[in-house]
Amino acid sequence: MGTDNRRINRIMDVTLRDGGLVNDFRFTDDFVSALYEADCAAGVDMIEFGYKASKRLFSPEQYGDWKFCEEQSIERILNKTGKKEIKISVMADVGRTDYRQDITDKQNSVIDIVRVAAYSREIMEALSMIEYIKAKGYYVTCNIMALSTDSDETIRRCLELLGQNPGGGIYIVDSYGAFYPDAIRSRTELFMEYADKYGKEIGIHAHNNQQLAFANTITAYEGGASLLDASMSGMGRGAGNCRMELLLAYLKNEHRRIEPVLQFVSEYMEPLRQSGVIWGYDTPYLISGMLNQHPRTAIAMIQEQNQNYVEYYHQLTGGNE
Repeated sequence: MGTDNRRINRIMDVTLRDGGLVNDFRFTDDFVSALYEADCAAGVDMIEFGYKASKRLFSPEQYGDWKFCEEQSIERILNKTGKKEIKISVMADVGRTDYRQDITDKQNSVIDIVRVAAYSREIMEALSMIEYIKAKGYYVTCNIMALSTDSDETIRRCLELLGQNPGGGIYIVDSYGAFYPDAIRSRTELFMEYADKYGKEIGIHAHNNQQLAFANTITAYEGGASLLDASMSGMGRGAGNCRMELLLAYLKNEHRRIEPVLQFVSEYMEPLRQSGVIWGYDTPYLISGMLNQHPRTAIAMIQEQNQNYVEYYHQLTGGNE
């Protein structure tokens, strides 16, 4: 599609949230504050600090602050940077958050956006969460996970329900890194149909299993998606996400600067990788992505340094391909 279909884009930095899945959210305050300042200087619009996870289900001793995103944790970073220039987001997974207890009224919070993440089978519970959180005063979206496993009929049902719901945005999520650009193009057209009908914004969150996260992100953008997820050096679960550096290089305008991002990558992301934190494209992710499989087995294979790729391929296909 041509540029006439573009809407004003807003970039979300998901380094802390998706990247936190790689290191159990154990980022230093220096890292987080430097990331926030880099995003501000670069013209990134939103930053997702992490999850609003239930402490009944996840132990604070096992995870860093950004698994839970308590108000005082975010305020500590804002006090360190001395500024609040961009929108702050958190994610709340259906079934993994005590949102009625842990999400306070917006007037008492530094958080601006809550993204509710749900599989299509959880859509009814997601709708209840969105209604509750929206009533608290937040901008709320729904991230429909693992879309590559859903039929068009299932997606249409979800989009119709979400269209009638008070949330402001709906995200295309390629959880398994299985989509090619043509599939993203058709999904974006489908999502835009309901966006136009109900006045919603459409977002894209891509994973890089087949080295297509950037291509898929700009394909969705060309088709009308306006909420674009990216992370520094692509840091995220498994194969990671669309690289912030690539997206900023593509979205050239007077409001964005790539230099602060390049500086952050040099000073923080490269040392993090050199310290032994592992993420990014690797052959097992290619295999799980091309077969539309959850990357958990690929993650385990990489952790075990198992390089028997043919055996892994046969394991996922049942030896039938």
